[in-house]
Formats: sequence, C-alpha cells, structure tokens
Amino acid sequence: MARNPERRTELADAGLRILAREGARGLTHRAIDDEAHVPRGTTSNYFKARDDVIAGLIERIGDRLAPDAAVHAPLAAQPPGPDLFAAYIRDIVARLLRNREVTLALFELRLEASRRPEIREVLGSWQRTNFAGDVEFNLAAGLPGGAKEVALFHYAIDGLLLDRLTYPIDPDTSTDEIVDALVAGLMR
Repeated sequence: MARNPERRTELADAGLRILAREGARGLTHRAIDDEAHVPRGTTSNYFKARDDVIAGLIERIGDRLAPDAAVHAPLAAQPPGPDLFAAYIRDIVARLLRNREVTLALFELRLEASRRPEIREVLGSWQRTNFAGDVEFNLAAGLPGGAKEVALFHYAIDGLLLDRLTYPIDPDTSTDEIVDALVAGLMR
C-alpha cells in the first residue's frame, strides 16, 4: 500500500463527497480518482478493494467529526447539569451540520449497511465504539443520563439532522431552540 497520509486523506475526502452527492452506487475507485483529480489507479494503490474504501471513509468521518478541544475545554469547567448537556449536544449538532457532506455520507453508509452485511459490520463496530465513548464521557463528566438517555439523544439528533440537511419541517425554529427543547423533554 502507498504510504502518503496526505494523499490517503485527500482520496477519502473525495470519496465522502461522492458518497454524499451520489450515494453508494457512485462510489468507485475511478470516481474517487476523478473527484480527487489524481491519475487513474491512484485510489487502488491506497484502498485495494471496495471494503477498504468503506473502512477508510468511516475512519475519515471519525477524524472530521472529532470534537474540538478548544470548544470542549471551557465546557468541561462548567458544573454538570442539563445546561451543560445541552451545550454538548449543541456542539455535536453544530459539527454535524458544519460538515454537511460528511454527515450525508454517514447517513448514506448507514443506509447501505442496512443492505450489505460487510458494511454493517465495519460501521456497526465504529458506531458501538463511539456510543460507548459517549456514555463513558457523559458519566465521567457527571452529566445527567446514562446509556438509555444517550441513546435517546442519538435518535433525536439523527432525526434533527435528517430534517435540517434535507427539507426542514420547521425552518423558522432555530436548531439551538430545538436542541434545548429536546434536552428539556428528555432530561425530565
């Protein structure tokens, strides 16, 4: 395998753009080469098979959606409670909305995982690891709620993101207002 991490990242980002724009059927080695403006065959040097492409995209999604320490450091200094939990949720939603193509690509992978067991396995492992990390973070930070509450917020955030990234049913209500209402409703 080729060993240029910058090129690998560039190819993964091109793959995410394709996945967000065209769905899984448009995601080919050749399409990634074209999207990244690299010579034909370059993607195959970094990702031998389609499963390797998918694994690389999932890894890149994690990199691009990772929390920003500059945002989380001040939050960590606040006292635990529903307001702090709402601030963390707002940060998650903001990161996902700022990275529109990455979030759409993640939704596309989740849809494709419902049809393809090999993607389900890789994506499922990544999601379980992130979910467990969210629960651990929540408990370590003294935030309200355990696994059940964190799962409920994941379900609510997924619906909110799908709404905001496609055709909002209530475009006049701010996303922060919706997050605050979700926290108030679920943290009762």
